Formats: sequence, structure tokens, C-alpha cells
Amino acid sequence: MLAGVDLQPLWISLQVAFYTTILLIILGTPLALWLARVQGMKKAVFEAMVALPLVLPPTVLGFYLLVTIGPGGPIGELWASMGFSPLPFSMSGLVIGSFLYSLPFAIQPLMNGFEQLGSRSSEVAATLGAGPIDRFFSVTLPLTRRHYLVAATLAFAHTMGEFGVILMIGGNIPGVTQVASIAIYDHVDALEYSEAHVLSAIMLGMSLVVLTIVYGVNRRMELKLR
Repeated sequence: MLAGVDLQPLWISLQVAFYTTILLIILGTPLALWLARVQGMKKAVFEAMVALPLVLPPTVLGFYLLVTIGPGGPIGELWASMGFSPLPFSMSGLVIGSFLYSLPFAIQPLMNGFEQLGSRSSEVAATLGAGPIDRFFSVTLPLTRRHYLVAATLAFAHTMGEFGVILMIGGNIPGVTQVASIAIYDHVDALEYSEAHVLSAIMLGMSLVVLTIVYGVNRRMELKLR
């Protein structure tokens, strides 16, 4: 079944999803912690900004990203002045675009976990002499591990299926920026249905596994809390 099918786009998708998920967990944690603690209109504004990719057309986000990180954009010029290769049409550009597009899928589960946990456990640890970093790794992280798993799996799965943003900032360069979703479109456009079936079946199976993990973890935690 896999004979004659180029699986490199799937490998590129896996790389983008992996790097994006790692960055979302690392950089998203302080943002989610802050959003869980801040109140009032400030919280509403920043929550709306984080959730914007849920309603914004991917091509719109991709267009503004291309303008920003392109050679003439502020980030693009700064990046080039440091001697780095251009961000558009590169793996780095794909990760940046995917990071922003999948941001709500990581931030919202983490923020919910921190809100449910509250500050009581951390305050108790502080009275015992634990510092901020120690409190996070010994108290906060273990008690919100379910939310981290949900955030990571949802972000990974969402990035795997991305099309519009990646096409805008990465194009369709075989072996470089051609991810699985774009390769499927190319196969269908060329009436190569067998190749499209293989890649689509793999993507479908991976999505089912991810959702099964998410729902299974949530179900187990609900049973433990009863």
C-alpha cells in the first residue's frame, strides 16, 4: 500500500508539529499562568487575542505573518541583520506560523488547569520554604499534568492538519515546506487518488489516536475525582 508513495511530506509535518508543540508548552506555560491569575478587562482582551486563530481565516494570519517576518518586515529585517537565513519558505517559518495558529489549543487547557488548581497548594509549599521554580515543578506541574497532556496532544494534532497558514508562509516546496496536508491537495488535484488515500488514512489514524488519548485521560481523571 505504501509502495510508490512519498512519505516525506508526512515526516515534515511530524517535525513541524513536534517543534511547535515543544515551543507551545515551554513558552505557553508562563502566559497561561499569567492569564489564570489576571482579572478584569485585561484578561478578556488577552484571552481574545490568544483565541483569535480559532475564528481568523488561516490565510489572513498567514498574510500578516508573511508581511511581518518577510525580508521587508520588522522581524524579518532584524532576523536578517543577525545573519540568519530568511524565515519565509523555511522550517523555522513554518514553526513560527504553526506556533501562533495552534496557540489557543495549548493555552486554554493549561489556563483551565491553573485556574482549577488555584493558589492554595503553591502558598502552602511557599510556607515550607519552596521557591517559585521549586513550587512549580514539585506542586503545580504534577497537579496539572493532565492538562499538559491535553494541551500537547491537541496542539500536535492541530499543527499536523494545518494548511492555510503553512501555504502562505512556506509555500509548497517538495522536501522543504511541503507538509502532508498540502501533499494530499496536490495528489487530489493531479487525480492521484491512491497516494491521497494513503496520506489521508495515516492522518486520520493519527487524529483518532490523539483524540482517544485526550478523552481517555479526561475520563480516567473524572473517575478518580468521584
